[in-house]
Amino acid sequence: MTELLIGIFNGVSIGSVLLLSALGLAIVFGLMGVINLAHGELMMLGAYTTFVVQNVFRSFGEPWFNLYILFAIPIAFLVTAAVGFGLERGVIRFLYGRPLETLLATWGVSLILQQFVRSVNWAIIFGVILFLFKDVLRWVFLKLLAIASLDKPSVRNWGQKLTIPVATVLSLGLIFAVNATKNEFLTKAWFSARNVDVTAPGWLQGGVSFGTVQLPYSRIFIIVLTLICLAGMYWFINKSNWGLRIRSVTQNREMSSCLGIPTAKVDALTFALGSGLAGIAGVAITLLGSVGPNTGQNYIVDAFMVVVVGGVGNLLGTILAALGIGVVNYLVGSGTFVTLFTSMQVPQFLLDIATFFATTSMAKVMSFAIIIAFLQFRPAGLFPPKGRTAEL
Repeated sequence: MTELLIGIFNGVSIGSVLLLSALGLAIVFGLMGVINLAHGELMMLGAYTTFVVQNVFRSFGEPWFNLYILFAIPIAFLVTAAVGFGLERGVIRFLYGRPLETLLATWGVSLILQQFVRSVNWAIIFGVILFLFKDVLRWVFLKLLAIASLDKPSVRNWGQKLTIPVATVLSLGLIFAVNATKNEFLTKAWFSARNVDVTAPGWLQGGVSFGTVQLPYSRIFIIVLTLICLAGMYWFINKSNWGLRIRSVTQNREMSSCLGIPTAKVDALTFALGSGLAGIAGVAITLLGSVGPNTGQNYIVDAFMVVVVGGVGNLLGTILAALGIGVVNYLVGSGTFVTLFTSMQVPQFLLDIATFFATTSMAKVMSFAIIIAFLQFRPAGLFPPKGRTAEL
């Protein structure tokens, strides 16, 4: 029984990470119908942001190092929210209503982000900064047209269309030029393809003892962090003005637009909010183990399963599905059921089944099989959408 309780506790902590990641997916998918395959990479960016913040605070000395996790949470949220906002403004907003193109585009973005983390150095950063200043290039071009008395609509349109290709060529040229210098400071990769370790602060090391067992402080912190995020999301969606606008656009986009609600801004804010939650999930991931460029791929499928099982856009369903999937995955994959069945002297065939699935990969297979069987009876999830949302 003690092992079962420990397994449930560990499963709840893993389910809490899934819940944090699935909250963002549920909001984005529920509002815009966007299948964001880059969501896992946003979690990965949140984890790497935590790694960078840890290293910065380590240089300040021991008293400050113990506080780095409290600063990493809002910084990871802001970094991933900014990336999500840029992704929505630069890619997603052109693909609304076309789910297949959205899926392929976000899959491509996920591959780009993985390779970016493997290769990023100062040369690439300079190139990205130059590309982000494409608006400055557009402004310079328009000023030159005015000086040359060529400020005609046709010339201006062609010039604005060429701004992005020119900025791309200039940024790539800068990257190649800096790399050609062979300067180690400018060309050395920050992270490379190897996993990096994040050390928990002193007050998150150890745990609470219950007899012969110990509940790690780090996992308790993950659960508390999830509860705080849940409370914050509930307040934002149900009590704030922007939350009211999000719910309005979710129920009826056309009518909301007619009433003066800026649906484009609501879409961008929602995507940024969901991405920020993925960043917070990335902070939680660092307390469970090392992180690498492929970290997000370990959670993205489970996060989508949480959204599907819970019911699109339903907060309570997302909570129950995340905790259920997390607990089942851990109990089966850790061999807890094998220990439990052995002590209970269950029939041998049940013990053989539990032993066969007592690995992480086979536990996922069993979870997916259970989910597929469940969806045969409840195809819309635990709490299916109602009203206009269900009709879309």
